[in-house]
Amino acid sequence: MTANNSESMPELQLPSSITGPESLAFDVKGEGPYTGVSDGRVLKYQGPDVGFTDFAMTSPNRTKEMCDSSIDPSLEATCGRPLGLGFNYQTGDLYMVDAYLGLMVVGSRGGIAIQLAAAAQGIPFQFLAGLDVDQGNGMIYFTEASTRFQLRDIQELIASNDSTGRLLRYDPRSREVRVLLGDLSVAVGVAISRDSTFVLVAELTANRIRRFWLGGPRANTSEVFMELLGKPGNIKRNERGDFWVAINNALGPPAPPESLVIPHGLRLSHDGKVLEVASLVGAYEISEISEVQELNGELYVASLVAAYASIYRAN
Repeated sequence: MTANNSESMPELQLPSSITGPESLAFDVKGEGPYTGVSDGRVLKYQGPDVGFTDFAMTSPNRTKEMCDSSIDPSLEATCGRPLGLGFNYQTGDLYMVDAYLGLMVVGSRGGIAIQLAAAAQGIPFQFLAGLDVDQGNGMIYFTEASTRFQLRDIQELIASNDSTGRLLRYDPRSREVRVLLGDLSVAVGVAISRDSTFVLVAELTANRIRRFWLGGPRANTSEVFMELLGKPGNIKRNERGDFWVAINNALGPPAPPESLVIPHGLRLSHDGKVLEVASLVGAYEISEISEVQELNGELYVASLVAAYASIYRAN
């Protein structure tokens, strides 16, 4: 296992007033990152001279006058609140989950996203959170944190011992949604393995990652992949097949509206060995992070509460 203190590089600052680049995605050309933010837009980073520009939106009811620059949770159901997102590199489509509006997709030119699913097994979605795309077959894996609470009630959700989270799969060919796992303790991050034999799902309040087997003799069964000391966020696989997990270790009891934590990234092997621990306090100090993603030797870090994303390089 490697432990390192990461060196912070320039922050990718969001446009004025907005916050919450919770998840990041890069297109097939490596351009981006793309990210959903607090006022309902999906933005694309165009480099340091241009910064972030509008790419897509998830709500057909969104207006610039009402929503632009909003950080008001009460407007999220109207303006949209995109969270997990990822590209299908074969089609160029960007898939995303909106915490309130369901599973969405938008073409490579952006614009208003199309809703693909708003319920599973007759239960309307309440709080969608994470997403990953299987580049081999186009299947979309996504999570629902809770079937009882919404994003705007997240502090109540965390305190409730809720275990109604779900792991789901969307088939773009049949347009059907299947529930793979239920009874999860605030399901957030999700990632498909490089060989597509299993999918990992993070349970925020259980401090663990579960593995659901997609193929082989253990197909359609699940097990605990790793128990954690802190609360996990999103999971992102790198090109080598390792998994980066965003972890927040609490510094004390929860203190609304934001808990004090030590954020770090955990790199795990395909079989659950800890390969690297990256300290990420440089730009986030004692605030929560939501995602760590590796690209071209750098770590891109996202947060539900910050007004920027950060890039880190190991010392």
